[in-house]
Amino acid sequence: GHYGRGLNFFGNMSRPAQNIDWARLREALPCGRSAADKAKRARLFDLFDPNGNGLLSLAEVDKGIRDILRLDMLFDCKPAIMRAFQAAKAAYRGKSRRGDDYVQRVEFAPLLRYLREYFELYQMFARMDTSHDRRIAPDELRAAMPQLYAWGYHATKSADAVFKEIDTNGGGFILFDEFAEWALKQHLDLDDDEH
Repeated sequence: GHYGRGLNFFGNMSRPAQNIDWARLREALPCGRSAADKAKRARLFDLFDPNGNGLLSLAEVDKGIRDILRLDMLFDCKPAIMRAFQAAKAAYRGKSRRGDDYVQRVEFAPLLRYLREYFELYQMFARMDTSHDRRIAPDELRAAMPQLYAWGYHATKSADAVFKEIDTNGGGFILFDEFAEWALKQHLDLDDDEH
């Protein structure tokens, strides 16, 4: 498979990406409502869907990011791709049973939005994960509180209280899925992504 470049499923994203070209990322992921973005999205979906069945598997999305969009920084960020794919699959109700495992054309715009959003969240997570073990320990969260405030966190809770709030499975570490769910509710915004 295409994970065979000496990487495990999580790619080489245990560290934050360096020198992210946010403008390139925005350009490659047309999420807007303009006619130009809609046309670009329609072409992209067709390119991502080589067999023309109107459904995208996770593997097809992954391959499209690498081969069509040529966004290595995103391709290497498997946790963001997985979360975006899962969120997009749930974007519309009333899907056929077969569609539950795939992203349909109507879910492609949300997929592109989620890819950018979860990539940004993963960059936050990776900056906080100073041990590079793909999880945030209590001491890492305490050290990262100034970053959370810079990214828009407004509550005045202690770092320990914030940790308990995010660590929903009680495992003693914050995993990316837990952080992403919490960060979305907080409306955090990475300070260097140049919205």
